[in-house]
Amino acid sequence: METDAQPDSTTPTDLFKAAVAGSVEADVFVAACEHARGVALLGTVDSLLQWDEQTMLPQAAGEFRAEQVAALAAIVHARRTAAPQGERLQQLVESNLVNTGAPAVQATIRRLHDDFVKQSRVPGRLVEALARTGIEAQQAWSQARAAADWKQMAPHLERMFALKRELAACQRPDLEPYDALLDDYEPGADWRAVQQRFTRLRAAIVPLVQACVESATRPTDGILRGPFPLSAQQTFVEQTAAAIGFDFQRGRLDTTAHPFCSTLGPHDCRLTTRWDEHFLPTALYSVLHEAGHGLYEQGLPPGWFGLPPGEAASLGIHESQSRLWENLVGRSPQFWEWCFPAARSAFPAALAEATPADVAAAVLTVQPSCIRVEADEVTYNLHVMLRFDLERAVITGDLPVADLPGAWDERFEADFGQRPPSAAEGVLQDIHWPAGLIGYFPTYTLGNLFSAQLMAAAERALGNLDEQIARGEFQPLLNWLHREVHALGRTRTSDEIVAEVSGEPVSERFLVESLYRRYGPVHGLPAEPPAAC
Repeated sequence: METDAQPDSTTPTDLFKAAVAGSVEADVFVAACEHARGVALLGTVDSLLQWDEQTMLPQAAGEFRAEQVAALAAIVHARRTAAPQGERLQQLVESNLVNTGAPAVQATIRRLHDDFVKQSRVPGRLVEALARTGIEAQQAWSQARAAADWKQMAPHLERMFALKRELAACQRPDLEPYDALLDDYEPGADWRAVQQRFTRLRAAIVPLVQACVESATRPTDGILRGPFPLSAQQTFVEQTAAAIGFDFQRGRLDTTAHPFCSTLGPHDCRLTTRWDEHFLPTALYSVLHEAGHGLYEQGLPPGWFGLPPGEAASLGIHESQSRLWENLVGRSPQFWEWCFPAARSAFPAALAEATPADVAAAVLTVQPSCIRVEADEVTYNLHVMLRFDLERAVITGDLPVADLPGAWDERFEADFGQRPPSAAEGVLQDIHWPAGLIGYFPTYTLGNLFSAQLMAAAERALGNLDEQIARGEFQPLLNWLHREVHALGRTRTSDEIVAEVSGEPVSERFLVESLYRRYGPVHGLPAEPPAAC
């Protein structure tokens, strides 16, 4: 499989032909791949419109943008589910290629066929309605969040959840509604298995949260509270992202209300962040997180863009890459040993009296927060579990949308010992539900599980990883991830990738051990979890 990220003279068609050279179904396979890639090209236009909507769109243009996105979604859906493509894929799935072709070929046939069947069940008018409602709801969310006004948002969420229930019933009638939605983001997952993993993880981390918060020797993050001038932050975080390997010749960084990473092509990856001149981690760890997503996108085989070998395995694996760089690298003492001189040069007033050890301890402060994207690593998964339980209850009909704010506040108080002071810091803080990303939230914690297990495997494979990070040598780790994760694309499931790389099934044990090992000592606690965990 091609893994070189740089453009060359080999065209995608050449690549498709070479993959099935000599097969009697070669022409059919090439035609199916070219069709799928053509659909993907149109999809990138939709991605560009949605990136622009989050970064540049004038407030008054929202209604027309919704029309644009809905119209394009209808065209993409019609092309994606065209009858000739279905006939080609049916022929391929019944051919010898599906069992004897190269792994990339087999995965392409199976995944494209399964995608076609699922998408063909969805009527075009529902695709248009979802696209239009998503833009309208996101625009409404921006205003509702700014005003902390749930009433502005409620009708849009009522509409979105209703449409997503309809989508679930159409595309996967064989599954429970929530599992049908989860399958869009974490293929093959089911909510019961996810809940079991979360229950075991929760039992292990709640005592750690309590012990960290109650510790008399816990670190504080005062040293990270400014001043951090905006222009200096912009230069510093971009240089840091470039140092870990993000290629700014193939990407860029912009400002938004809710950070994200968007890929508009094999050599066009857009990162976004938000800024806080009084708290450095807001932008720094947001950019490390989104750059982790970007490194995955830039590591996928570009010749297969728009086809399974050139697509992410799942959002859980995607999240594993962002959380690995954000937390397992970016919050390590070794990272700050390397990074501190540049940070002090960028922010002399804030860090003049600090040491690398001071900052390394400060970024491990455990402090319950209302805001998920600003949560510390230990409490973060509790935020995700809250959202997982609530959105599933809404989809099943057990929780009316109108009751979401109250349910949110009650659950948050039970988990964190406080109630959000306003809807903006509670039920309105995330863009996911307005955008229709229902079933997405659990992939954040799945990504944390995957990241810890993958990092443990990388440490075994690379031997002196801590020393490399302390010297700012990130390429060995990035090369390892390119080879063991990125280059596989969507030819394996999440669990298969993690199990093959690590040598054992996915387990929450790696994350639990990692959290205790890294957060325990700086809070005066043991570096190992209790035996019961």
